[in-house]
Amino acid sequence: MKNIEEITAKLEQGVKDVFTGGKYAEYLSVMGKFYRYSANNCMLISMQCPNATLIAGFNQWKNDFKRNVKKGEKAIKILAPMPHKFVKEVVNDDGETEEREVNFMTFRAVPVFDLSQTDGEDLPSLVHKLYGSVQDFESVKRKLECIAPVPVSFEDITGSANGYFSPSEKRIAVKAGMSEEQTIKTLVHEISHSILHGEDGEEKDKDRRTMEVQAESIAYVVCNWIGVDTSDYSFGYVAGWSTGRELKELSESLEVIRKTSKKLIEGLQSAA
Repeated sequence: MKNIEEITAKLEQGVKDVFTGGKYAEYLSVMGKFYRYSANNCMLISMQCPNATLIAGFNQWKNDFKRNVKKGEKAIKILAPMPHKFVKEVVNDDGETEEREVNFMTFRAVPVFDLSQTDGEDLPSLVHKLYGSVQDFESVKRKLECIAPVPVSFEDITGSANGYFSPSEKRIAVKAGMSEEQTIKTLVHEISHSILHGEDGEEKDKDRRTMEVQAESIAYVVCNWIGVDTSDYSFGYVAGWSTGRELKELSESLEVIRKTSKKLIEGLQSAA
């Protein structure tokens, strides 16, 4: 397929360039202030706020990030460990009584808030929204909807997500009202998820980082072929989801990215 090898090579270099820029160091510095939550807390967050991206407590948003929780926002409840200890008398192996410290843990519910529930100073970002127009936008959008393996809807989406693919509901949602470039890129990204990461997808068992790198890389390749340059968004997005500068997720997925991009491009070419 025309230029796919060249486009993926440009993607790799573009992502590497993100790591050498000063914005990346600033981004890591701020992101390092966010806690890493346990699997159980991640599940609790997802149940209460499915589109959550960055979570922090009321005072942490205010003191560390210069942002305030919006009036009327409902807190997300997670479980915080509460370590305790006490001293008790025990009989040791020699039959003597001695004092021994006993440690145990309890948990309590604490309130936290998602980035979307706050306003204030902007956080550093590796991605920049796309604002341009797309030639034959309605035609391209219609063709992408035709080749998507699940239904597509354009709707209001709360939070910072531009779209999502729901494996359980077998559908794609894209945020309404975005620019033409952002809409097309997001649509290709979510179609890629639906092809690769649904219940029948060949990459469904990959970790979240790899899934996001795959979907955004395919979006970059397909959009580039269409004539839409998404590098301002895609390079930083892929870098943000990569575990390090060696681009493990990208390098191990190149064949999947190329094959799926080719499939989507051929679909666009044959769609009425």
